[in-house]
Amino acid sequence: MTHHNPYSSGNAAASLPVATKGTSALAPVHDCWNTIGVAGNGSCRELVRHIHCRNCPVHSAAAVQLLDRPLSPEYRREWTEHFAREKTLTTPARVSVVIFRIGLEWLSLRTQVFQEIAERRAMHSLPHRRRGIVIGLVNVRGELLICAALDRLLGLESAVPAPRFRSRTVFDRLLVSDWKGNRFAFPVDEVQGVHRLNQEDIREAPSTVARSASRCSSGVFRWRDRTIGLLDSASLFELLNNNLS
Repeated sequence: MTHHNPYSSGNAAASLPVATKGTSALAPVHDCWNTIGVAGNGSCRELVRHIHCRNCPVHSAAAVQLLDRPLSPEYRREWTEHFAREKTLTTPARVSVVIFRIGLEWLSLRTQVFQEIAERRAMHSLPHRRRGIVIGLVNVRGELLICAALDRLLGLESAVPAPRFRSRTVFDRLLVSDWKGNRFAFPVDEVQGVHRLNQEDIREAPSTVARSASRCSSGVFRWRDRTIGLLDSASLFELLNNNLS
């Protein structure tokens, strides 16, 4: 079989070897596009017709030749080893929560619910709302927000009040939340910041949890030798909206 020299012919069609019986399937591909084509000196006469090598049938035929070649032993071995490896276990799902205290109760909510943790501030009381869920209105960055008492909402009022002694590093805070475009504020006695835990660390809440709190509970987890109640965001804000209507 006779082949034309692609450098002398200036024709891409002459550079592709024709496979015949007995020709090695691993024969090198004549990449004329790198010599006389767009990636070479541009002397190929076929460029006038095809503009670019990727439009030339010689380029397409070379791609077919590459795809039709049998897999090399090295390639087979590499992928055999890849699929034979033991599957790497994925990292358990992480949950980010804000931990806070109301009285003696340690609770938490998903971090994405909160917009900010602010200092406690003056409250604007509402008439005829002395014992309801709503404590009043509070000004947060120029916007008046409904301030709700979580202890009343969750039935924690009967719990033993927190001791009056307060560490100099413990401060009352105002948690500002946003749930589906509705912003609320909740006064709390202490905030311990953001904590991340594995989903598998969350356990079922004990039966001693108050009825309302149980309805809003996603479970409990251990943190610094304390049991923290994890509140379900959807259930909590549904209960809050029902009490506001």
